Amino acid sequence: MPGRRSSVSEALLNSKASSSAPMTQPPVQHHTTSDMAQESTMDRILQEISAVGRMLEGMDNTMASLMAETKSIRLDIAGFQSCVLGLEQRVSLVEAHTASSRDRDQELLYLHSKVTDLEDRTRRDNVRFLGFPEAIEGEDMHLFLRAALPKLTGITFDSPLEFQRAHRLGPKRPNASTRPQPLITCPLRHTQARQIKQRARAHGSCQMDGQEIWITADFPKETSERRRAFLALRPRMRQMEVKYGLFEPARMWVPKNGLSQDFYGPEDLHSFLEGLQPMDTFASL
Repeated sequence: MPGRRSSVSEALLNSKASSSAPMTQPPVQHHTTSDMAQESTMDRILQEISAVGRMLEGMDNTMASLMAETKSIRLDIAGFQSCVLGLEQRVSLVEAHTASSRDRDQELLYLHSKVTDLEDRTRRDNVRFLGFPEAIEGEDMHLFLRAALPKLTGITFDSPLEFQRAHRLGPKRPNASTRPQPLITCPLRHTQARQIKQRARAHGSCQMDGQEIWITADFPKETSERRRAFLALRPRMRQMEVKYGLFEPARMWVPKNGLSQDFYGPEDLHSFLEGLQPMDTFASL
């Protein structure tokens, strides 16, 4: 029994010793204020980096879209450049053609004026007779005119009348009620043609066997139109007391202060009259 008691005593002593010994606790982690601030800053940085990444991704998409649009614009510009180049070439061709046409127009105007002048010179000795009845000339027109013209005009010619040509204009008109066709002739000698025209200007119409015959110069159509335009300005020139002279084929002569000026077109004469001052004085013919 003494052995059992000793064991119990040891057990009691051990339990007391264990209760009196201090107990060990696990380590406790403590977070300071600076650590929490660092963690918050890191979170914000990460969030901002994430936002920047998303923004860069959006910018990449935008740049890709811009590059695609830029490529499309380049293609459009290349097409426009091609069109502009084609238009420039066409404009150059049109300008060259216009310049060539302008030169041709000037050349045609010059040639037209030369032809008109040559026609005026060719027909300057022609004399036209209006009023001779149809078929009065018989078979020989030259013989008829040699006998009729001295009687019609009252002119005693220094030499026998001879003609380069003499004929009717247009087809014959057998009907006596219609106006007879004009008769045109070209005396061989210029002096005889001038005498006949001077007689016609001085006396107007002539009489022959009860028939009224009119004698006129034979002008081309264009020259006749210019003369009519000059004549239409005569009343205004008389009203302005402007002296003038109309010469063949179509030349208006205006003397002024001892000098003279020739007008070959009615437009030039009209501009001249528009520019006259009321105090302008004119020399007499």
